Amino acid sequence: MAKVPTVQDVARAAGVSRQTVSNVLNSPEIVRAPTRERVQRAIAELGYRPHAAARRLRTRRSSTLGVRLDPYAGGISGVVLDRFVHALTEHASERGMRVLLYAARTPGEEIDRIGDLVDGGEIDAVVLTGTSHEDTRTTWLQERGVPFVSFGRPWRSDGGVPPHSWADVDGAAGTRAATRHLLDRGRSTIAFLGWPEGSGTGDDRARGWHEAMTAAGAVGPRWHTEESVSLARDLTGAALTAQPAVDAIVCVSDSLAIGAHLAATALGRPELPVVGFDNTPAAEALGISSVEQLPEQVAAGVLDLLMGPTGSVVLVHDAAQEPTYVLVEPRLILRDPLPPR
Repeated sequence: MAKVPTVQDVARAAGVSRQTVSNVLNSPEIVRAPTRERVQRAIAELGYRPHAAARRLRTRRSSTLGVRLDPYAGGISGVVLDRFVHALTEHASERGMRVLLYAARTPGEEIDRIGDLVDGGEIDAVVLTGTSHEDTRTTWLQERGVPFVSFGRPWRSDGGVPPHSWADVDGAAGTRAATRHLLDRGRSTIAFLGWPEGSGTGDDRARGWHEAMTAAGAVGPRWHTEESVSLARDLTGAALTAQPAVDAIVCVSDSLAIGAHLAATALGRPELPVVGFDNTPAAEALGISSVEQLPEQVAAGVLDLLMGPTGSVVLVHDAAQEPTYVLVEPRLILRDPLPPR
């Protein structure tokens, strides 16, 4: 059986002391970049893995990230968050970190749960999901000095930029690409089927459609409904009957896209181009084009923001530090390519 590499083996290969290796593993920010990179190469080449339990005792850190497990609500689009949490867990494990899932139904309940976990030394940092306008969780975490990064932008109704780091998908880029594709294929009256105004994510996706339409000198209606296949089907059916000139629909989610597709089919227009958002298995099964969010890239970005690109410990929260962000550009998945008109 091959000998398991030790800290001494890494130090010897990198030409440094054992203490330097320990610093790279536990406090990489105090090690000069060239030395840190040399040690990290040695770690990778030897396949060295720190003993997690020993490191937790030595550093008094849990090496654990807390993430809320959203209540099950059924529907179609929840798979995106599932993929994000799965990818976050995999990438964190590669850095010697663990992920602890906790349940909470309201922001206040989540704050209480995070407080218990932090006070009990069970987590070192938090990954927030489901950001919203005037998010009370971020203020609480900042006041407590708890390191955190959010999956989702810090939406604010006053237009200000809250001082915390985040990773998100560029929803406007996704709907902009979908709208441009339809315009390039000769569609000119493209509707946007979205959520009621006031949703940060929904309004951002609507912006991409609006920008593409404006740039092309085209016009199209904006329709609103809640996240529901049946509501989207009913609304789209009535809207298409009243506005038959609509020749394509860009949607804020796959749930609404499926409802729109069902409505168009019932009206004898199954060929009407519909583009969703999330690229769920349901959209794939129905052959509906969709925007792929790439949550795996968001998860990698979250960890880079929390730990640095090559770090193995959570960076200490610094209120004076300039917040940073990662914005992932999504990918348009075409399943019914349209011939140019």
